[in-house]
Amino acid sequence: MKLFGTAGIRKKYPDELDPILAYKIGLAVALSGFEDKAYLVYDTRTTNHLFTYSLVSGLLAGGVDSHIIGLAPTPVAAYAAKKNKGLGISVTASHNPPEYNGFKLYDNEGYEFIREYERVIEEKVDEDLRPVDWSRVGHVYFRSDLIDSYIEDLVDSIGNFKHRWNPYIVVDLANGAAGYVTPRVIRLLGGKPLTINAYPDGFFPIRPPEPRKDALEKYMELYGAVKPAVILAHDGDADRLAVLDPVKGFIRQDRIIAFYAYLFLSERKGHVVVSVDTGRVVDEIVEKMGGSIERYVLGKTHERVKELGAENIVLAAEPWKLIDPKWGPWVDGVWQVALITREIVKHGKPFSKILDDLGIPDYPWDRRSYIVEPYSLRDKIYEELVEDLKSLLGEPVNILSIDGYRYEYKDQSWILVRKSGTEPKIRLYSEALSKERLKEMINKVEDHVKDLVRKYNGRITEITIG
Repeated sequence: MKLFGTAGIRKKYPDELDPILAYKIGLAVALSGFEDKAYLVYDTRTTNHLFTYSLVSGLLAGGVDSHIIGLAPTPVAAYAAKKNKGLGISVTASHNPPEYNGFKLYDNEGYEFIREYERVIEEKVDEDLRPVDWSRVGHVYFRSDLIDSYIEDLVDSIGNFKHRWNPYIVVDLANGAAGYVTPRVIRLLGGKPLTINAYPDGFFPIRPPEPRKDALEKYMELYGAVKPAVILAHDGDADRLAVLDPVKGFIRQDRIIAFYAYLFLSERKGHVVVSVDTGRVVDEIVEKMGGSIERYVLGKTHERVKELGAENIVLAAEPWKLIDPKWGPWVDGVWQVALITREIVKHGKPFSKILDDLGIPDYPWDRRSYIVEPYSLRDKIYEELVEDLKSLLGEPVNILSIDGYRYEYKDQSWILVRKSGTEPKIRLYSEALSKERLKEMINKVEDHVKDLVRKYNGRITEITIG
């Protein structure tokens, strides 16, 4: 049974994931012998309690004590796992639509499960599992205190700095899990948080939980009304963060990654791991600051950090996501909020001004996703597109195939095509040095995708951008 995707388990309820399967997953995790205790958080989805307690039933039946932290960001589960030397589990479907739910699992060092561990669970679920003896079943504990512990340790880890400004910082919480945590962190670091979509609501009524460009920029008038120093936006479980300027709008994720690289490499030189969908600004800043860079599979940069050792990595990042090994080896959107807030308060400048002063450029870019129906066509269209891109935009000078296919051209433009590991989508990522070249690439490829869909009598039901 294939359970795990790009990052954890995410399935549609009840067709793909139901309480019976969740119980089996919990029992499989328990009987795999990873740890004898687990720390669980959940997000705001309408099925959050259903899946928390069905999973916990499996853990208990396998003899694992379950410490339920409650409604909290996913990073709190990783933090609790490392702090208490147990498993961390977040009941979440992250940025997927509301009908999805799932699980992210962390080991006792705070690393998200590597693929080897995922295979162990998938194989175990298919076995004829039997609970442990009645005398060995696990116990349930409630540990909401770990949320405050996380906040305190995070703020302490940011360190002391001079406060030059007490600015408004808008944070859109996506009706998700960070409504208590992120505003408090901003306030403790010297900002004045103005919260949007802060109330927990698993229907995600205002915007989708994925903090995309097209989903966020339609609210720019609302966000910018108080003239904030920056606009921040989480996904449903707050391991992701999008950043916007109140005037210019969405700030490309690559510029944010380059900013972190500048920040961290200013303190110590070393190796940077990024996902295959990142662009040239990251390479430029890492090279300028004396670091080395490596591209890795999207959603699995934590594996490379674990393989090389956290002490040997300055940072690992993907669009929307950051791992700072000095804080912890997990992706943490709240930590990103803390870093950005600190720099704004310390320098007394809006965030976009800080980026400009550091000389972090913004190259023309595009990210878009296609949902094709019937879903059975996705793989066929993807395979043809992969083949056709060998000539459609010119002859590539390099092709990376570590996660999808990334075609790089002599004019330093590139395009990546890959299948989403969490939704039935084909994703396209592209960058060029000029807007004209980028527009040419987008139009040619999108026309070709539409032609392929028509060829097989399918239809595109959704195109999302950003």
